[in-house]
Formats: sequence, C-alpha cells, structure tokens
Amino acid sequence: MSSEKKSLFDRLPPSQIKKANVTLFPEGILGYLAGPTLAMLANSILANYFNKYMSDVLHINSWASGFFTWLPVVSVIFVVMGNILVGRLMDNNQSRAGKARPLLLCSVPISLCALLFLFVFSPYDAVGTAWHTGALVCIAIGYNLWFAFAYPMYYTPHAALVNLSTRNSQDRSLLATISNATALAAMGLSSMILPFFLNLLFVYDMSGQGTPVTNDDGVIQYYVDESGAAIYDAQASHDHWKVFVIALIVITLIGALIEFFFTRERVTEESAGQKGEKKAALPMGEQAKICFSDRYWVIMMIFFFLYQFGGMIKNVSQNYYCTSMFRDALGNYTVAYGGQLQGTLSIVGAIPTAVGMVIALPLANKIGKGKAILSGAVLATVGGALGMLMPGSFPVVVASFVIKALGSTPAMYLSLALLADILDHQEAVYGVRTDGLSMTIYGAIMAGMTGLATGVLNGVLSAVRYDVSTLQTNEAMRSAMPWVFIGAETLCYLVIFLTFTMMGVEKYGKLDHKAIVMDQKAAAAAEGREYISAEEKIRLEEGEEAYQAELKKQADAAKAEQERIAKLSPEQRKAEQERENALLSEFNAMRTAHGRPAL
Repeated sequence: MSSEKKSLFDRLPPSQIKKANVTLFPEGILGYLAGPTLAMLANSILANYFNKYMSDVLHINSWASGFFTWLPVVSVIFVVMGNILVGRLMDNNQSRAGKARPLLLCSVPISLCALLFLFVFSPYDAVGTAWHTGALVCIAIGYNLWFAFAYPMYYTPHAALVNLSTRNSQDRSLLATISNATALAAMGLSSMILPFFLNLLFVYDMSGQGTPVTNDDGVIQYYVDESGAAIYDAQASHDHWKVFVIALIVITLIGALIEFFFTRERVTEESAGQKGEKKAALPMGEQAKICFSDRYWVIMMIFFFLYQFGGMIKNVSQNYYCTSMFRDALGNYTVAYGGQLQGTLSIVGAIPTAVGMVIALPLANKIGKGKAILSGAVLATVGGALGMLMPGSFPVVVASFVIKALGSTPAMYLSLALLADILDHQEAVYGVRTDGLSMTIYGAIMAGMTGLATGVLNGVLSAVRYDVSTLQTNEAMRSAMPWVFIGAETLCYLVIFLTFTMMGVEKYGKLDHKAIVMDQKAAAAAEGREYISAEEKIRLEEGEEAYQAELKKQADAAKAEQERIAKLSPEQRKAEQERENALLSEFNAMRTAHGRPAL
C-alpha cells in the first residue's frame, strides 16, 4: 500500500465522464458549453458594463479621473503576475483530479471576494467626499482580484482543458469549437439580452433634473443632461447592483461545478499512476527555452496577441465610433443614436460568427486548422479594407463588419486546437509538455488585452481632445476613429495572414502520435508496468462493443487511405513517398538533436 500523502485535490469527487473517447453529450454540451457559459457570464458583464457603472453610478470619472484612466492599464501588470501563478499551480498540480480541473473550483471563492469588493463592500456617498478614498481602495482591490486572479484562475485552466482532453485531433477541434463558442454565448447574454433589463441596474433619476425625454404619448421616460446623457439615480442603481452580483456569484459557482464534473483530462491521465514519487514540474526557464526555440509556438503566441488586441480595440471603441461617425435624423451626432447603431452592429455581427461555428470544423477537417485560419485572415483583411474605403457609410460598415466577423471564425474556434497540436509536437520532439508556460502566456494575453486596448483608446481620445459636449465639431475624432475601430483589427489580421504562411505543425501530426506512443511504451517498460494502449483503454472503460467499433473505424480509415493511394499515378505515389521520407528524416533529426530516439 502506498504511503504517499493525498493532497486536497486528490480527495475531490471523480469526473462524471467515464468514456475513453470524447462524446458530444454530456462532455461537449455540459462540460465545454453550458458550464463555461455560466462561469464566464460574470466576466462578460464586467467587461461590458463595469466601466459604465463606475462613470454613471459612482461618477468616478468626475472626481478621480486619473484613477478611472489608469486602473485598467496598471492592472495589466497584476494580470501577468496572476497568470504566472496559475501556470505554476497547473505545473505543480499532479492530482488524480487532473492539473487543470481542480483550479476551476479554486476560482470560485476568489470570484466571490472580488465581486463583493467591487459592488458590496465598496462604500457609496452620493454627496460628500468622506468615503471616496475608501471606494477607490475597494474598487482597486476588487478589480485586480477579479481580472488578475479570479478570472485567470478560471480561464487559464478552462482553456487548457482542450489541450488535455484527448490526443485525437478531430475531437480536439470539436471541443475547441464548442469551448470558444462559450465566449460568444456569454457575450450574447450580456450584450444582447441584458440590455433589455439595464433599467433595473442603471435606474433613471425621475426627480425632474435635466431635460425630459418623452415617448409618442408624451409620457416622460427619463431625463438627460446638457450632453444628452441619461441621468441615473446613483443610490438606487448601486443598491440594485448589490443584489444582482449575488445572483452572479451563484451562477458562477454552478457553471464551475458543471465544468468540473463533466470534463476529463485524458492526456494528464496517461502519466498518472506511475511508480515512484511525483515528478517535479519543469521550471519555467526550461519551458521558455523550448517554447521560444519553436517557431510554431512563437507564431501561435503572436497570433493570440494580435487576435485578442484587434478584437478588444474594436469592442472598446465601437460606441465611440458609432457616436462620432453617424448623424441622426435631425443631423446631429448623439450618444443615443450611436448606441442604437452599436446594438445593430453587435446583433448583425453575431450572425456570421454563429454560422462560422458550423463551418469551421468541417473546413478544418478538409484543409487543416492552420490553413483555415489563414484563409479567414485573408477574408477579414478584405472586409476591413472595405470598411476603411467608406467609414462614414453605415451600410458599407455593416458589410465590412459581417465579412470580418465571418473571416474571424476559424481563428475564434480552431486556435486552441491548433495550440494543442503544437504542444503535442513539443512533447514528441523534447519529451516534455509546456502547458504551464503556454497557458500562462495565453491567459495573460486573453485577460490583459482589455486593459491595453482601453489604454490605447483613451490615449487616442485624449489626443483628439474628445468631449461629448463638443462632438458636433470634433473632426479630429472622426478622422481617428475609423483607424481605431476598423483599421487596427484589419492590420492585425494582415499580420496574422503573413505569419500563418509559415504555420505547418499539422504535417507532423501522425509522426507526433507515433513518437509519443513509443515514448510511453518505453517509460512503462522502464518502470516495470503494463502499457495500456488507447484502444485497450476503450475496451476497459466502455466494453467490447465500443472497442470493436474503434477498431472498425481505424480499419475503415486505413482502407480509405489505401484506396486514395491506389488512385494516384506511379509518379504521384513516388513523389508522395519521397515527401513522407523527407518529413520522417526531418522529424527524426529533431528528435535525436534533443536526445530522443528516432522512429
């Protein structure tokens, strides 16, 4: 009997996913769609509305403008630190529950503390200044607890689950597609449904201050100030947010629990149960040497930076663009009309994104994930160029927005699966995985771009001397915003296209799998234990029928490959064999250069 002391994570309940192969239900639907959508809803709401809460409810921009401007920018430092911490926790966590899944549960109490600091503990004083400093302290603590620790503690392990779920490339593409769809689902709930209920969170001040806005029957709906902005009852809004975040905490907990119970780390399990003590995590420095010498990994991280920055700069500038570029029926630039056009763009843009979820997976299976992303980048660049030609025409901008959204779908849905292929390739060549560092950097990019994009936008707004009261005459604003809203993302996709012409990691897929299996067999023999193949694991976990079905699927695939080769001419077969031999020689050279035996 082993005397090894069990950790708290070892005592967690087992996964409810018992099958050796990935299934659409319950694993895909519950573990990768329903659970993450609920768990990420709070972050989507904070990203969309917390800035508005600070400016319209707490009025921080009027009495602490420096804090309002620099908080998201400075927090990026803490976001990076938080993601490094999460990456090391993943590396050092070798529990029976996996390296990523337990951290999903750890994120819940931190999320609870962050939301309480942001909305409940934060004191509010509508008139005096006695509590203003206390409010800023609470908001600073809560903001960084959420974006630097709570959300990375959830999101980084969540994203890593695609890499750790299975070795099957097509199954990973399916899970990556579903997983990335959760961001769209959470955004849809917060930006398309919640707006209909925002009057419950941003309560209008009906005391009679300002200019009344009436409906067709002459009934006063709300009051606006001299700039056309609605006037809110700050105290009532603050009290309603307190109640709302309690519901968000419960939703976050339910989502994390669903994801924990209905996901499985099959790749992590391959090294579980080995004899001897648990291996020490590979130091970050050693992981960095591997990663930064791998051109495919570098290309992938450049991609994530450009993709996220381009998307966030578009999102944070969308309202300013719509407000400053298009006149209402009376010929004026107004916040209200700009908001209507912003909502229209969001709804229209969501349609091709949803359609792309259906197209992305078949396209990847046909031409490969890298080529699908490259093709989408071309389409997104063309769409952006169209918008830059006529940035003041709303129909043209809508067409541009739709084309860009459709072009972005392969990047949105397939990028995590492609990263998993890269990590497998590193394991095959170097004999180790770099999930810890890779997901640390990935998580820092995905979480930190909100602050960076907001900082860039605020810098542009300061440069053009933006003020809503002078919007009618600010031509510098109208010259700058097309470059921020359309141009920045378009340039990002152009660079993605150029870099992805060098992305070719998928050609090693079959060789990577063979090498990993060979290494696992050698490790099992060295430790005196039985090696269990993927097929045998299916027999043990799912029974003889599933085992025979898996063997038939493999036989059918082999037969289809033989039939394909038979249709080739002798010259084509010879050329293909030469390419395969050259690829094998190149692969073996990489293996032997790093102390690994050749295939």
